[in-house]
Amino acid sequence: MNVPVWLNGALLAPDRAVVSVFDHGLMVGDGVFETIKCVNGATFALTRHLERLTLSARRMDLPDPDTEAIAEGIRACLAEAPPWRLGRVRVTYTSGPGPLGSDRGDQGCTTVVIVDEQKPFPPVSDVTVVPWPRNERGVLAGVKSTSYGDNAKALFHAKARGGSEAIFQNTVGDLCEGTGSNVFVVRDGRPVTPTLASGCLAGVTRALALEWCGGVEEDLPLSALYEAEEAFLTSTTRDVQPIRAVDGTVLPAAPGPVTAKAMRVFAERAAADLDP
Repeated sequence: MNVPVWLNGALLAPDRAVVSVFDHGLMVGDGVFETIKCVNGATFALTRHLERLTLSARRMDLPDPDTEAIAEGIRACLAEAPPWRLGRVRVTYTSGPGPLGSDRGDQGCTTVVIVDEQKPFPPVSDVTVVPWPRNERGVLAGVKSTSYGDNAKALFHAKARGGSEAIFQNTVGDLCEGTGSNVFVVRDGRPVTPTLASGCLAGVTRALALEWCGGVEEDLPLSALYEAEEAFLTSTTRDVQPIRAVDGTVLPAAPGPVTAKAMRVFAERAAADLDP
C-alpha cells in the first residue's frame, strides 16, 4: 500500500511513518482506536466516530485527542488514495512512548491515521460462541481499546471451527457482542440487541440500526441467539450482515424478513446522509 500515513500531524510515505518501539500502544496496548467506513472517498458517520474516540480516551484517562486535526489528517490521506468504492480509515491514539511497564511516559500521545481499501464482507456470517466471557464490569468495558488480544484469540478460535465471527457472552451468561461487531436477534418480529450494561461496545452502526430500524435493547440470555427466528451482526464495515448459523446450527432464515428490511432501511438512510 502506497497511500501516505498521517502521523502526529505529518503526512508521510508508509515506509517513513515510524513510531517508537517504546510506544505504549505497542508495549502494553495503552491506546484507543476507531475504524471508519469510506464510500467513494467520503467518510461515513465521521462525527460519531470521533466523538467515540474522545469518549474512549477519557475512559482511559488519556488527554482528549485533537479531533479537528485528525479529521484533517483523514481528508489528507483520502485525497491521496485511489478511487476505492469502499475503503476504511483506521485512527489509532496511544499514550505515546513510555517506560518498560504500565507507567505512562511524559512525551505526549501518538496519533496515526491509515486508509486502505475495504473488501466487501460475505452476504452472510456463520458465528461461533467462544468459551471465554467478556467482563461487563472490567475497566475496559465499553472502551474501543487497542488491547485486542482477547479478540484476536477468540476470532482465531472461531475461524478454526468454521466461523467468520466469534461471539462472547458475559460473566452472568448473557449475550454480549462479537470481536468486531454487535449482535441483534429477532424475537417476536423485532430486532433486539444486548444493552450496554452487558459489556458490549456502543457500536456506531448499532446505534444507527436502533434508531433507523426499530430495534430495542434488552438483556438477553445467550440461549436467545440459538433460539432466534433471525439474527444479524452490525459493524462499521459490515453494516447489517445476516447470521446464517450459530455453532453449526442453521437459523430458519438468513436474511429473514426483519433482517432484510433492516438491511434495506440502513442502506437507504446511510446513502442519504453520510454524517448522521
